[in-house]
Amino acid sequence: MSKLSRLLCTSAFCFASLTGISSAQAAPRTDFKVCSSIYAGFMPWMEAQSQGIFAKWGKKYGVKIEVVQLNDYVESINQYTAGKFDGCAMTNMDALTIPAAGGVDSTAIIVGDYSNGNDGIVMKGKNKKLADLKGQTVNLVEFSVSHYFLARALESAGMSERDLKVVNTSDADMVAAFATPSVKNVVTWNPMLADIAAGKDVTQIYTSKQLPGEIMDMMVVNTKTLSENPNFGKALTGAWYEMLAVMSAKDDRATKSLNAMAKASGTDLAGFNAQLADTALFRTPKSALEFATNPDMPKVMTKVAKFSFDHGILGKGVPNADAIGIAFDGGAVVGNKKNVKLRFDQTYVRMAAEGKL
Repeated sequence: MSKLSRLLCTSAFCFASLTGISSAQAAPRTDFKVCSSIYAGFMPWMEAQSQGIFAKWGKKYGVKIEVVQLNDYVESINQYTAGKFDGCAMTNMDALTIPAAGGVDSTAIIVGDYSNGNDGIVMKGKNKKLADLKGQTVNLVEFSVSHYFLARALESAGMSERDLKVVNTSDADMVAAFATPSVKNVVTWNPMLADIAAGKDVTQIYTSKQLPGEIMDMMVVNTKTLSENPNFGKALTGAWYEMLAVMSAKDDRATKSLNAMAKASGTDLAGFNAQLADTALFRTPKSALEFATNPDMPKVMTKVAKFSFDHGILGKGVPNADAIGIAFDGGAVVGNKKNVKLRFDQTYVRMAAEGKL
């Protein structure tokens, strides 16, 4: 999954804050654009457009939604933050550290899945374990969800980042880097993870299956745009769950859909299904609603906020991990209640679950 470096300069944050807010207009709109990137849990967005599902739901609610695929994940979030898109598919950590930290009030309208094996730590050598990382160098995308994942994994073994050295490596270079003698350990995600873990004399010592529910993939939209244009939220949500129903059916259309998504993500059907197997995809609005309203959600986001603050990626001058407020279903807020910039709003998923879309 393209969970790239979460670094943006302060000036970019300021620009994003201004342009992101101004992009939401006072008058109701009819045309919207959302973006996505290549990852198993994101592929249904583009496929729904290809099959005319967005056109169908847009017609029902009098709106037009265009889905744009961008190959660079972090760039897709940057463009959303700058106001060029009304929504973007991203992880929970990125939603906090890029648009929210940049001052753009954003809403996670759909929590689509969580990584359930799509992220992993791989060491060269057989029968390795987490403790063997002590004193080692680990290559990963610094300040990314992979970085957070490593920190949480080390916690489970009574270790911390002080016990090793982290080397920043781009996702595009990860497979090639691991093929060199000097790189012994990596933290990465699929499809790179699958390629690396399939090598000889390697051990996958930890996967996101051991941190269930912490690395979430979501559709995040501009809060002001959503509040002024509820039909945008209805059409977006309706199209998403219709596409998931299509791909979950045991018929020819499902097979064609999965093949199309596999091809678009650069793999074959078997490879794509393997990635889906490591993705806890919420295929129904009911399952998504149950997850997003779980009382553990605030606890997870508190951990994410602490990690982000400790690593200096909430922005310059941020006084503490609670500087940005994060709101949840039912009114709970962690962080600064006067500065809520990230919201987990289940309004539209709840409507879908109740058959009201």
